[in-house]
Amino acid sequence: MFEKYDPAENKIFRIIDNEGVIINKEEKAGLSPEKIVESYKQMLFARTADFMAVSYQRQGRMFTFPPNYGQEAISQALALVWRKDDWFVPAFRELGAWLAKGASMKDVFMYFMGYEEGTVFRNAENMMPISVPIGSQLLHAAGIGYAVNYKKEDKVVFTVVGDGGTSTGDFHEALNFAAVWNAPVVFVIQNNQFAISVPLKKQTKSINLAIKSKAYGIPGILVDGNDLFAMYLAVKNSADYARCGNGPVLIEALTYRKGAHTTSDDPTKYRTKDEEEHWDKTDPLIRLKKYIEKNKLWDTSEEEKLIEEYKKEIDRQFTEAENQPPYPLEDVFKYMYAEMPDELKQQMAEHQKFLNWKEARK
Repeated sequence: MFEKYDPAENKIFRIIDNEGVIINKEEKAGLSPEKIVESYKQMLFARTADFMAVSYQRQGRMFTFPPNYGQEAISQALALVWRKDDWFVPAFRELGAWLAKGASMKDVFMYFMGYEEGTVFRNAENMMPISVPIGSQLLHAAGIGYAVNYKKEDKVVFTVVGDGGTSTGDFHEALNFAAVWNAPVVFVIQNNQFAISVPLKKQTKSINLAIKSKAYGIPGILVDGNDLFAMYLAVKNSADYARCGNGPVLIEALTYRKGAHTTSDDPTKYRTKDEEEHWDKTDPLIRLKKYIEKNKLWDTSEEEKLIEEYKKEIDRQFTEAENQPPYPLEDVFKYMYAEMPDELKQQMAEHQKFLNWKEARK
């Protein structure tokens, strides 16, 4: 696969078109009809939860949230491939993948409400916390990959970064060390065209991002990130390659962030309506739904009823998160060091004084 779809030739690996028609009959995803329908439902749940999270934030009931709208196929492809004990080192726009690894929406809501407990994801085996500093998680992934080899474990590390993250030193250092160490890491770039407001053309002069694999002597592939079948095969082949002791792989998943960068962002300031309408045609859920309908895999008229069920469950978990007691002030400070240094103790005391003053003014 990596030779056939050489990123140096700017080839894009794709299986279905925007109408859900298979255009690459040489490649077979190998997913059963049941698995395809289940994948669609999981992507639909993630999108529904995403819309509701934005709504909660707009109501002032949650802090800043990064929408995943339009990028659901990438997370679902990871979910279809990884094993329970494989590692996942996420960034901050992988809602579907967090849920697939074992996190709950309550966990996610608590994280974006500022609770330290919300970053633990107790039921998500071998998943690192959400990483907001751009690109820093990739170094953690390389290190975990080194540890997997050192312990002679049969595991693969999956990590994700946005296109803007490829401009950080951490990205290049992580790929370099993972390659030198032959670490079993699958690096996935979610190329959603913008690093907040900075377009891809201002990030790099490379013909694509997957070609950056060449500098580190590892395989790379450019994939239609809105095509679930293509993403699944690319991730599966990459995981198989890494698990067999061959070292890391770099995947560029070509997608589009249909929502804002975060709920603090206004994308109308830097992109056009025509551009958004163009990318709307590539929507991963619409394409997969058309495939399902053409092949009569599921009666999609049931979708609205299913969404209503999803909304009730998501709202239930949000209510549970919202009704948690206020988090202890100490939680803001105590997890940075094994023993809290005097400087942080002083900051905590000063902040407590501020809170006391604020409360006295009511």
